[in-house]
Amino acid sequence: MGPRFDMMANDFGGKFAKRFAGIAMALNQSTLSKTTQELVQLRASQINGCGFCTDMHTKDLEAVGETSVRLNLVAAWREATVFTEAERAALAFAEEGTRLADHHHGVSDETWEQVRKHYDDDQIAALIAVVALINAANRMNVIVKMPAGSYQPGMFDAVLS
Repeated sequence: MGPRFDMMANDFGGKFAKRFAGIAMALNQSTLSKTTQELVQLRASQINGCGFCTDMHTKDLEAVGETSVRLNLVAAWREATVFTEAERAALAFAEEGTRLADHHHGVSDETWEQVRKHYDDDQIAALIAVVALINAANRMNVIVKMPAGSYQPGMFDAVLS
């Protein structure tokens, strides 16, 4: 089974995908921890039903040594004791920033206050960018029905360089 449409095989789609990936690479220069970025991306991908991105971010977290307990509890992070207060703030932010239609005013003041408590301005800018980018990636992959399961950590490195 393949996707409905291969963005990389299309001239415009390939240009767009490369630029999109380049924007995402800027996040590597931020001070927001890679683990936090990946947890946020995994949670948004779960919410949006993006199998490809859920597969990718789970495997990327595994590749950097994340435990199966934490990976298995991302979807139920509120009831889990394995996440730091800062990670919990970022996960709440990811959920509220992803479920905009469910929250009349977007991210709540309470969640924003928690994010401000744990992250500096540069990290908050990165957190906003991570949520925006993963939601866009989820939508593209869901639209084309990108199949999940074949991702291997590092498989896009050549495309991104």
